Amino acid sequence: MTGKVSYRIGQIRIDNEAAILAAAVREFAEHGFSGASISRVAEGAGVARTNVHYYFKSKEELYARILTDVVEMWNQSFPTITAEDDPGETLEAYIRAKLAFSRTNPLSSKIFASEILRGAPLLKDYLEKNYRSWLRGKTRVIQSWIAQGKMDPVDPYYLIFLIWSSTQHYADFDIQVKTALGKKKLSERDFQAIADNIVHIVLRGCGIKNRRRILKRLPSG
Repeated sequence: MTGKVSYRIGQIRIDNEAAILAAAVREFAEHGFSGASISRVAEGAGVARTNVHYYFKSKEELYARILTDVVEMWNQSFPTITAEDDPGETLEAYIRAKLAFSRTNPLSSKIFASEILRGAPLLKDYLEKNYRSWLRGKTRVIQSWIAQGKMDPVDPYYLIFLIWSSTQHYADFDIQVKTALGKKKLSERDFQAIADNIVHIVLRGCGIKNRRRILKRLPSG
């Protein structure tokens, strides 16, 4: 009996935290850090304000949790890579994973972009230490692919920056994209076509032949 009670209490904690984080993502995306309200987060999550502070001591802590969750999810989409891996398959998988995140978690991406635009006060230490180390590890592997003749001698940093900007664009600037294409919403099919095109452009730009992929145009209307 005790075990069942403990499990139920543990599940309640998990559910409450998930609801708070989901409500906080909506709140920070709509109002920014300065304009966000813990009271509205609590209301959106369906919990008391005191419950929010039980899980997160301050608005800064809640905001930082959202930011680190975004970065960790992005990092997981570009897992451990080695010099023996195929660069075409690896880069394609990364591009598609990043675009999938832009489709399913656009608000989180916008919050991250907003934090960067305001000088990354809460992420600065992380970016200068952990993230820089993570990025250097990836660039070393890409440089090894270049040394092996698997791809053209492009700058690994600029390559990764290009992938970041081209994939996150469809979350951070979705209004611009939808307006330009005359669409109210980008569908899963649209994102498939977007991925096909970005993969084609990036791999060709790196001198990597993409034999399997057939280019698709964005559907009209």
